[in-house]
Amino acid sequence: MWTAARLRAHLVAARLAGVVATPREDSLRRYRLFAARDPRVLIGIDPEGAWQVRDLLGLMADRCGVSADPQYTSGPDVIDPDRTLAALDAFAGRLREAARRGAPVLLGTGHPHRLLGFYAVLADALSTAGCEVLTPAQGRRVDILTRFGLRTHRLDYVRGVALVREPASGRPGCEPGSHTHSPLPVRVALDAAADAGGPLPELVVGDHGWVCGAGQLGFEAIGLADTDDPALFVGEAEGRVSVVVPVDDAVRSAHYGPLARYVLNRACLSQ
Repeated sequence: MWTAARLRAHLVAARLAGVVATPREDSLRRYRLFAARDPRVLIGIDPEGAWQVRDLLGLMADRCGVSADPQYTSGPDVIDPDRTLAALDAFAGRLREAARRGAPVLLGTGHPHRLLGFYAVLADALSTAGCEVLTPAQGRRVDILTRFGLRTHRLDYVRGVALVREPASGRPGCEPGSHTHSPLPVRVALDAAADAGGPLPELVVGDHGWVCGAGQLGFEAIGLADTDDPALFVGEAEGRVSVVVPVDDAVRSAHYGPLARYVLNRACLSQ
């Protein structure tokens, strides 16, 4: 049984929280880009507030536990594990409510190498509980602007979890997929679901553009985010994202297994 105390120790030992590998320089750089309204960092959120760097630093200190000192400009970033645990409890609460209603859900990740297993466990439990795990726009083309230029991807689903892959990367249905922050995949999926006459998701679960893109369109969205992804926390602060769990999103995939088991236990979805 993954109790809160046991999971807290795991978060710190695996560097999912506590002192994390995300450099402070990267976080500050992305806060500056967000303040400048760079779409690569907005990842689907259209902020209502001004959100200057000092505002973002204050928000991230409040939601994640990073240092609020603007003079701290280099070194490792920090996530408060108690904030992570509190957010996981809220995250589990949204899953529990979706399962109670038998709500249709959509799960997607821009971090398939790291987080696919975490979401796949949730997808399986939600399906068992009677939720329809949606897979709209399977194989649909998604053109994403990357630092290497415009790249064509295909939307795919692995174990009920949406991701994108470049067409030459392998057989559909196989891992891995491509890392992306783009909100375009979720927009393509939601457009396809609407064009087909539904059902539309009552809950979107994921990270990066999957959460921000869905939340901006008015869908309830919950997910995980690192200290260098301010868009999700801004979305939460402005009421377009329901729950954001602060956690390092780039550690070994096996380290997220205990988080999934803890969430399912809290959501009363454990087998």
